[in-house]
Amino acid sequence: MSKLNYPGADFDDVAWRLLSPQDYQNPRPQSRHHLVVVGAGPAGLISAIGAAGLGAKVALIERHRMGGDCLNVGCMPSKALLSFSKQGPSDFQQAFAWLREVRAGIAPHDSVQRYSEAGVDVFLGDAEFNDDGDICVDAVPLNARRIALCTGASAAVPPIPGLAAANPLTNETVFDLPAAPESLAILGAGAIGCELAQALARLGVKVSLFEMADRVLPNETVLASAAVAAALTGAGVDLYLGQGVEAIRDQGIVVCGDKTVSCERVLVALGRKPNTDGLNLPAAGVRTDAQGFVMTNAKLQSSNKEIFAAGDCTARLQFTHHADAQARALIQNALFAPTAKVDGLIVPHCTYTDPEVAAVGANPVQLQQQGVAFDTFAFDLNELDRSRADPRVLNGSVQQAEGYTQQGADKILGATIVGYDAGELLAPICLMMSNGLGLVAAQKTLFSYPTRSEYLKRLSDAYNKQRMTPTVAKLFQWWLGRTL
Repeated sequence: MSKLNYPGADFDDVAWRLLSPQDYQNPRPQSRHHLVVVGAGPAGLISAIGAAGLGAKVALIERHRMGGDCLNVGCMPSKALLSFSKQGPSDFQQAFAWLREVRAGIAPHDSVQRYSEAGVDVFLGDAEFNDDGDICVDAVPLNARRIALCTGASAAVPPIPGLAAANPLTNETVFDLPAAPESLAILGAGAIGCELAQALARLGVKVSLFEMADRVLPNETVLASAAVAAALTGAGVDLYLGQGVEAIRDQGIVVCGDKTVSCERVLVALGRKPNTDGLNLPAAGVRTDAQGFVMTNAKLQSSNKEIFAAGDCTARLQFTHHADAQARALIQNALFAPTAKVDGLIVPHCTYTDPEVAAVGANPVQLQQQGVAFDTFAFDLNELDRSRADPRVLNGSVQQAEGYTQQGADKILGATIVGYDAGELLAPICLMMSNGLGLVAAQKTLFSYPTRSEYLKRLSDAYNKQRMTPTVAKLFQWWLGRTL
């Protein structure tokens, strides 16, 4: 692994000095801003720098650290940890030093300095609407033509008896562990729970994973769940499925049905809650739903049409790339004519376990629930010549690509890929779906040989083979018989 050019530096200290400098002085508020953005996560950062790049006067308010969850306690540290742990037997301290180095290496891109130099007035402090409905930072009002709420979300800790007393870890604290716990109970086998379970088990932690559903990754296909479950148990993770955790006793004994499991620490991965408390949204006429998510229309306008919202504080699809797309629409709608809509976005997602699980659109269970007639086309990625030649891929695990099309039509409704680098392999399907292309389009495309991208051609072949109805086959036989 490469090293950054910070001799003797603590990488967290390097990152925090860039993302939340303690000696920073807030600028004097301008007489009026075109846009005031609250929250410096992905949605807020893109909204702010994009608007400033167009010449708008922009203020950005952040109460903690620039970069939001994705850089500090989410996507990047978790993926760095996963990548390090995949190398084989790994040392916990070395792995955590690597994730901190990765975070410090990215920090300049999201730093206060970079955004200030780009023309954004960065304010570090707490944002709140005053009783007049004006947005304030530490009680200082900012005069705003439009406001963008991009405050993100944080880990939800449910009221399980004894859980709070156990001082549970979340994604916001697990990456600050100074040493490896001997044992860890993870509550929730969604993407976060599965990723951390596999990574920490590979780093020598005894992991027990609890999930109320009867399988891990319950929102994915049964094949994907089974493949990840096998990988987790292979890494030494104990799975407790099909029954919720009822209580935590003595700060470390997990009660799940008739089973009790002792652990040194508990980690909660049971969903997210929006960071909207404390903003005094009613004073600005901004409505939220029962969970506190800001309610917006397809143009990202809140109930106050001069206040927009984007990112995890608005959506159940809590992905950085979704926040990015929303922010680009927000810039258009807040500064110019509000014509950009986000209700038709094709939003993929990926769980970065080994094997990876990547999906876009609807899966078979969802299509069945919707009453949609569909066809499934599947291909075993292990059959690709490139896979056969790559020891990282040909390891006996499930490697499967599935595409779901509208029955009787060349319209892709969704896809799921399980296997090595699944997130990368899904990209062309996202491109096809976003542009209304079906599987036949792959027949017109040349793919380098040998590559794993050839799977698309194989799925297209399967689609074309299905089109060979008995009538078409007889027609071909008649024609070929005449041409001998």
